[in-house]
Amino acid sequence: MTCKLAICDDNEEYAQFINGLVAQWAEQTGVQARTARFPSAEAFLFRYEEERDFDILLLDVEMGGMDGVELAKRVRRQDDGVQIVFISGYADYIAEGYEVAALHYLTKPVDGDKLFQVLTRAVGRLRRNAPALTLELPGETVRLPLSAIRYLDVSHNYVTVHAGRDYSVKRPLAELEKGLDSRFFRVGRSFILNLAFVRRASRTEAELTTGERIPLPRGQYEKLNRAIIDRI
Repeated sequence: MTCKLAICDDNEEYAQFINGLVAQWAEQTGVQARTARFPSAEAFLFRYEEERDFDILLLDVEMGGMDGVELAKRVRRQDDGVQIVFISGYADYIAEGYEVAALHYLTKPVDGDKLFQVLTRAVGRLRRNAPALTLELPGETVRLPLSAIRYLDVSHNYVTVHAGRDYSVKRPLAELEKGLDSRFFRVGRSFILNLAFVRRASRTEAELTTGERIPLPRGQYEKLNRAIIDRI
């Protein structure tokens, strides 16, 4: 299994320490862990606008600017499947973890064995609960969380799924559509949009939070606009 983790801590030395522990855990468990480190909540949110395919968030609670709890609340509004783990030098914020369904609260200095146990639990939850689209690609099987998929489009006999990166498969769009949920809206015969990524819509196109523009066929604006309103 491939797992994408974000380590958000304004202490670079400690972020590197946590990153090292994650690498040890991945080697022991066989999980393909991809990590990204962020020095602030704001830096993470900037990346999150474009890439919402993180599986596990390791968040320092006390950071300059936005704290880890507020960051978790913002992410949770968009993604109910991501596993959130708080890390802090104090135990004062444990109660707030319940508001965002945090998996665990670790106090500094973090014990490696405890972190390993928490990460293993997180992966178990992801495997059981997170809605995802599974793609069979040459030489590998990729499991994409639905929350990370921006849109799908079809060209000739291939469908491209746009998530953190692009994945093309030779399957009918209608077949892949069966693996999606109510957050997705089909635009004509060629596109399926994740409504969570739609920034605005006009009669000719939909603009995503990433700046990508999806052309709207005639008659689709009203339907898309209604789907966006119904989702609010």
